[in-house]
Amino acid sequence: MTTEVITPEEIIKKGKIVFEKTKLMTDCTLSYCPGCGHGVAHRLVMEVVDEMGIGDNTIGVAPVGCSVLAYEFMNIDIQQAAHGRAPAVATGIKRVFPEKYVFTYQGDGDLAAIGTSETIHACNRGENIVIIFINNGIYGMTGGQMAPTTLPGMKSSTSPYGRVVESMGYPLKITEMVATLPGVAYATRQAVHTAKLVTKTKKAIIKAFQNQKDKKGTSIIEIVANCNSGWKMTPVESNKWLDENMLAYFPLGDIKK
Repeated sequence: MTTEVITPEEIIKKGKIVFEKTKLMTDCTLSYCPGCGHGVAHRLVMEVVDEMGIGDNTIGVAPVGCSVLAYEFMNIDIQQAAHGRAPAVATGIKRVFPEKYVFTYQGDGDLAAIGTSETIHACNRGENIVIIFINNGIYGMTGGQMAPTTLPGMKSSTSPYGRVVESMGYPLKITEMVATLPGVAYATRQAVHTAKLVTKTKKAIIKAFQNQKDKKGTSIIEIVANCNSGWKMTPVESNKWLDENMLAYFPLGDIKK
């Protein structure tokens, strides 16, 4: 049995579309580090918004950190927020424009550190928004400092000998924390470093935006991702390390449906 090999030129000639650029992504070249999960997460959010036909009716909120670059790549209305304040800004937008679909796009250093209070209180109020939470266990943009999600023993620029729980505390499982609040309709933890996990994450994003349409309250999607630059690894090494270490502490799956 032989397998037919089709060259790129033949694909173009035959008009076969293997993969198409997401319509709601801009033409800007992604500036994230090679191997970073942010680009995949961006694409999934915009795919869902496009497929739901709500692009003209969606507003994103991006605060400080690598996530702030979202407005360069997502071709929708986006409001920048101060560090940690995205849930508060999203609350204001949603209350003024209740017919809009509103989501935040935040990193762990933003959402689970300076923004802990904003996150918890928005979830406790059951604000009808979607929170996209990228957890890579480190402050990615500002030099690889220890974050609230940094694992025990994990080295960073501010914990060069590893996180010591006796003096630095344990990593925060923020999604489990807010899942206990009655205002949260949906809390899940997913990942994007394999094709199978990308599919699961997209389904979770669809569910979250559908919850907003149905006015069910807050939906939070944590995406465990790598930071190969901050972790001082190659993209392949960082994905392996993520599988063996991050997912052991932050297991994937729905926490609250």
